Amino acid sequence: MITSPLLYLFVLALMATFLYLLEERSRLKIFSYIPSVVMIYAFAMGLASLGLFAQNDAINHIYSLTKTNLLPAMLFLMLLQIDLKDFTKLGRKLIIAYLLAVVSIAFAFVAVAYIFSFSSEMAAAFGALAGSWMGGTANMIAVGSALGVDENAFAYALIVDSVDYTLWVMLLLFLVPFAKYFDRFSGAVLEENELKVGCACSMGAKRYWLLIALALFVSFVSQMAAEYVTFLNKTTTIVLIASLLGVLASFTKLRFLNGASEVATTMLYLLVALIGSHAHFEDFSGVGVYVLAGLLILAIHAVIMVAGAKLFRLSLFSIAVASLSNIGGVASAPILAAAYNKRLVSVGVLMAVMGYLIGTFGGLFIGNLLLGLSTS
Repeated sequence: MITSPLLYLFVLALMATFLYLLEERSRLKIFSYIPSVVMIYAFAMGLASLGLFAQNDAINHIYSLTKTNLLPAMLFLMLLQIDLKDFTKLGRKLIIAYLLAVVSIAFAFVAVAYIFSFSSEMAAAFGALAGSWMGGTANMIAVGSALGVDENAFAYALIVDSVDYTLWVMLLLFLVPFAKYFDRFSGAVLEENELKVGCACSMGAKRYWLLIALALFVSFVSQMAAEYVTFLNKTTTIVLIASLLGVLASFTKLRFLNGASEVATTMLYLLVALIGSHAHFEDFSGVGVYVLAGLLILAIHAVIMVAGAKLFRLSLFSIAVASLSNIGGVASAPILAAAYNKRLVSVGVLMAVMGYLIGTFGGLFIGNLLLGLSTS
């Protein structure tokens, strides 16, 4: 049994590194269905369930301290990559498709909450899931922390995110050959400027230590500010302040510090491992309801997107990439865009990066709304 807090962190970091490298270098097919971030959580949870980590004051303290400091730092670096100017160049129909995706996902979560009569625990878990399906896993952790989602409920949300997302990606890729038939149905005409969007990435030296120092400074400022000004609760305030600082910094030259994504992803994986190390599953009987609720959310979202495509004459490419940029994020939206036309990869990238901003604020809004509608 591990009783040392430093050894506890080292084991989690080593496990996360191993699984990430295994996904990156082995190209095993299993990672197409179960991404490394899910495996990191599962392995950490498994080690905790086996009693490897002692539940002493020292480990609990390092868990809380690391999570509190890394969360705002990660959010800041994620949002540092946003380029709002490039997003406005997407074209009118693509922006409409993206906004339609965001609104339809939000509506679907609320509708399903009514149908299933969410308990407070389920409402908080789906609030975290909303953060993921409007942004990414980083937003899920941020929203989940702000809403006080416990480690076991977070595991359910992560399972839904993985299972339902995989099915959604498969469906959207399956529909690619039928684009011309759908476009004939919706009356879509692809705008010319939609093919001229530049790359969302930036070039420059990877100043990792500068990024880490800057992110930790933002984390410190966010926590200090939250001591004097509180919105809903302290964690929510820290998340919002760090997010706003990230958006503001994206308008400066700091946005060109290439490497922010890699550092933020490293922090994300360690955070996932930390949360998993405090989860213990005694019973999986309730996971089916969560998965079913997630599928219903996607079904309602799909119906609204198709209706919106007909109303606004949007192409299948537009609504599909807009949908996956929310639900799948940077990892999958560019792949779907490339399946239509390789010149459109940047469209998927830009939409997905915007999710880093929308996901946190949208997830917090939906999460608090679901909690207000919960039955207990």
